[in-house]
Amino acid sequence: MIIEVITDSKHDSIIAEQAGAHRIELVTGVLEGGLTPSYGLIEGVCQSVTIPVNVMIRPHSRSFCYTEEELKMMAQDIKICKELGAAGVVFGAITEDKRVDEHALNYLISATKGLDITFHRAFDEVHDQFEALCIIDQHKEISRILTSGGKAKAIEATNQLQQLVEKSNRVEILAGSGLKPSNISQLLDEVHVSEIHFGTGVRFQDSFYQDIDPEKIQEVIKIAETYSKRK
Repeated sequence: MIIEVITDSKHDSIIAEQAGAHRIELVTGVLEGGLTPSYGLIEGVCQSVTIPVNVMIRPHSRSFCYTEEELKMMAQDIKICKELGAAGVVFGAITEDKRVDEHALNYLISATKGLDITFHRAFDEVHDQFEALCIIDQHKEISRILTSGGKAKAIEATNQLQQLVEKSNRVEILAGSGLKPSNISQLLDEVHVSEIHFGTGVRFQDSFYQDIDPEKIQEVIKIAETYSKRK
């Protein structure tokens, strides 16, 4: 089971790897939901860890709708991420009427050139998640969808998340938002995911203002391993 951890610094990323995390989602502006980090940070993290680093590609926090000029900038960011050693990128785009923006999606995918792709929580703002899943599922370049099932916290949407898992033909459902050691067992009992995403739940005081707590990551991994053996 893959444990992905949000980081916004080289220090965070090294701690996450040492604690046993399997993948990093590298961002800046965590309190705004994650924005594209600086090139210096991307390079520094990629040179400091051996686990995959997936970089957030999000130029602003106003919405998940993007102009042609913004898409061009995002595509350039994607190309530079590859040059700097990132394993993947994390992006998403929707239209004003809350559907997957297929034009934006195709444009950004064309810039990835083999990078791993996560469609991020723009998915949680779409009008119909099953319609969106069907569209995203058709793009073989996209590995997974990060989602809380449309709720503020993933634990509040276990039924929706399990339905998404069952209806997906190919793409992985990466459950995330509000997950922590104290509720991960409940999620795994009800949702058959193989990838889980953590933010504040693996930090001291459950806060992005605090460092990553390696013991919380290790606790999550132990629970996930127990679940895998039980299944």
